[in-house]
Formats: sequence, C-alpha cells, structure tokens
Amino acid sequence: MGKQRVAQLAYSEFQSAMLDEGKRRRKAAKIIAVLEHFRGPLGGLTVADIGCSAGFIADELAQAGAKHTMGVDIDVPGLRKAADRFGGRVAFVCGDGTALPFPDGSVDVLVFNHIYEHVVDPDAVVAEMHRVLSDDGVLYLGLGNRLGIMEPHYKLPFLSYLPPAPADRYVRAFGRADHYYERFRTRRGLRRMLRAFHVWDYTFPVLATPTKFAGGELFPGVLGKVVRTVLSRTPRAVLRLLLPVVPTYLWVATKRPSRPVGAALPQPPERVRPL
Repeated sequence: MGKQRVAQLAYSEFQSAMLDEGKRRRKAAKIIAVLEHFRGPLGGLTVADIGCSAGFIADELAQAGAKHTMGVDIDVPGLRKAADRFGGRVAFVCGDGTALPFPDGSVDVLVFNHIYEHVVDPDAVVAEMHRVLSDDGVLYLGLGNRLGIMEPHYKLPFLSYLPPAPADRYVRAFGRADHYYERFRTRRGLRRMLRAFHVWDYTFPVLATPTKFAGGELFPGVLGKVVRTVLSRTPRAVLRLLLPVVPTYLWVATKRPSRPVGAALPQPPERVRPL
C-alpha cells in the first residue's frame, strides 16, 4: 500500500520562494491585472487569498482597494510573518481549505494561485471555494500542468509525469528532496476539477501582452519582442494545439455565466469548454 499523503505544514520554512517578496509582489500585480480586466476594480470588495503563506499577495490585494482582505493557510510560521507585517490591512486565519471559515456566498474575489498541487484534497478545496464565493464573484486560478516539461518546484524535466515511487527516487537521486509531494493534473483533469464553474482562460492573453498584465517579458530584449509579436498574431486555432503542454494555466472562474469587461486584446480570453 502507498504512503498516506498528509498536509504540508510550515511550507514557507522549506520553500524559500514563498518568502521572495519581490517575486510574490510581481505575481500579485499580474493577478490583480487579470482580475481587473475580467470584472473591474477591486475597490469595496471582500477578497480572500487561499494559501496566502507569508501574505505578500494578500497585502497587494488590500492595497488595490479591497474593502476586506483575508489570508488563509495552514503555514503557521508564514502566517506569523504575515500578521506581523500586514495585520493592520489583512485578517490572517489559520485554516484548512476544505473548511473555509466564511459564510456561504460571502466572498467577492478568491485567489488560489499555484496551491492545488500541494493540498491533500484539491476537489474538496474547490468545492469550498464554490460555497463561499458570491453569486457574482470571481475566482482567480494559477494552475500548474502535469504535462509541463519542467517541473516548477524542483526544476527537473518530466518529474510531474512520473508515478509517486519513481518520482521519489528521481528527486532523491538529484538531492532535491526526500520525496516528491506535489500532485499535478492534466488540463482535462483541471477542467473536471472546475466543472461546477464557468471558466475563462487568460493564459495566452497574458503571454501575448505581458505589459497589459503587469508581467515581465517571457524572453528579454529583441527576442522577447519577437515572441510577443508571434504570440499576438498566431491564429488561436494554432495556439490551442499547445494547450496540453503549456506549463501553467491562468484561469478566471465564476458561478454564473459572465464575460470579461476589459478592453479588447490581440489574443482575447476564451471560455474553457466544460466537461
């Protein structure tokens, strides 16, 4: 029988990227830009960052004008750091994503950014986010793809393709970890996970026009300009062929049918076909 999977406690203690303030705030700027393109300014809204760790993204959400901002995590050391620095603007809660401490339909905006692969039961967390999201609310999702070639946490090619036992041996052989905890899903699996929502895909809009979404260039300099031009002009039918192996999907989900309110883009957001 396989080893039982348990929650990753104190994640920020062994994953230094969670404490990289500059990188986390740049991620927050992109998240906010996507949310504002989809539904408009965050002013006056109730916002929650699920899996907030040290609180940098939650702090940026608060500074973007949210009326009430909350951060939820089981990472106690990260939450202590967050509360010490940002507790005046953000309410931080130690809580499990499968039992969010919010009433039904009480949150206008939820952020779930690169978290699902770390939790024991992502389907239960998604169901809880559906419960607490308001009828007109928006859920931002940064979702790693199992078929992305380079695994993002350990930087080992094809790691996420492997079953648990070979993946454990792989990370040990390269001295990266004692075992491989994360569990990614394919695009099809992610669509199934989000089947209760109406989902829009912002992956290609962000890649093709990064400056519109407070993002850096995919490639620097002249090469970056060429890549952006190619992405912005390539027919969407061709880009769709790449979707199964895109390393990260940027999705926006709602409980009711909705549409982006932002300006037209060279590569516009598209509906994700439900399963």
